[in-house]
Amino acid sequence: MKAERIDRILPRIEELLRECCLCGHRCAVNRLENAVGFCRATSADRCRARCSSYTLHFGEEPMLVGRGGSGTVFFTHCNLRCVFCQNFQISQLGMGDDIHYSGLERIFAGLQEDGAENINLVTPTHYIYPILLGLRDAYRNGLDIPLVYNTNGYDSVALLSLLEGIVDIYLPDMKYMDAALARKYSAAKGYPEVAQNAIKEMYRQVGPVKETRGVAKSGVIIRHLILPENIAGSYEFLLWLKSEGMLDVTVGLMSQYSPRHRAHEFPELRNRISQKEYRAIVRYALDLGFEHILTQGIESADLYLPDFEKDEPFSDRPD
Repeated sequence: MKAERIDRILPRIEELLRECCLCGHRCAVNRLENAVGFCRATSADRCRARCSSYTLHFGEEPMLVGRGGSGTVFFTHCNLRCVFCQNFQISQLGMGDDIHYSGLERIFAGLQEDGAENINLVTPTHYIYPILLGLRDAYRNGLDIPLVYNTNGYDSVALLSLLEGIVDIYLPDMKYMDAALARKYSAAKGYPEVAQNAIKEMYRQVGPVKETRGVAKSGVIIRHLILPENIAGSYEFLLWLKSEGMLDVTVGLMSQYSPRHRAHEFPELRNRISQKEYRAIVRYALDLGFEHILTQGIESADLYLPDFEKDEPFSDRPD
């Protein structure tokens, strides 16, 4: 079924690429003719995507990890320019290798053979065309584990609506609630509105998380990185979710902010958050009535290092 669905939407994906509007930048460049937009991903060969690594990842949310780990594929480049990015070598410097979609199909199949609970596409938006080609062939050859769309939230509804029936689990970020701050720290114009619309579309498609024996099979999990001085608008974010009737959505409140990359250029970003700040936001979420909150220890800022050197799982029991 998914393979046939992909075949049906490929021409419409091409239309989005012709005047590229896959994400909130809406660059309108013709990526079918190798024009390069903000994300810097090329499309000279629509059959290839640049990939930095793939692995069974055990540092993701517990319902994604299960026993076998999340079959995570990390794609190069990004449509944001976060000044505090922990993996800027991949997202902003282009580190990785170009892989034909037939290679992607083998990666997906291999991860399933190795016991992955899901296929977890990290930053897939700008490479969605070759990814879909690889997935189509993988489904035809027996891929049958859930598909995770792991994104920074800066996705167009035009794209997301085409992915209905293909993506099982959406894993978006909600980075900012203030458009000016999103532009300042991530060069993302109109980020809050774009991400809010994207999350609403994701929730419409798959709803809250549904699990089988503790492993997610479908649903939305929203990550929110708490930044110093409430730059991320954490309280406003939680209030917005409540106002949209999403108290049943799974929210990962992340304490792992660490000043990396260019963060030292901004005095307000030079410090990590305190345990007091973090606990106040977790308590606020509980008081609002959220049913599923994932937390991290405050020491996560030391454990989450660039290039996936170390990681610490989320916990589903707030301290």
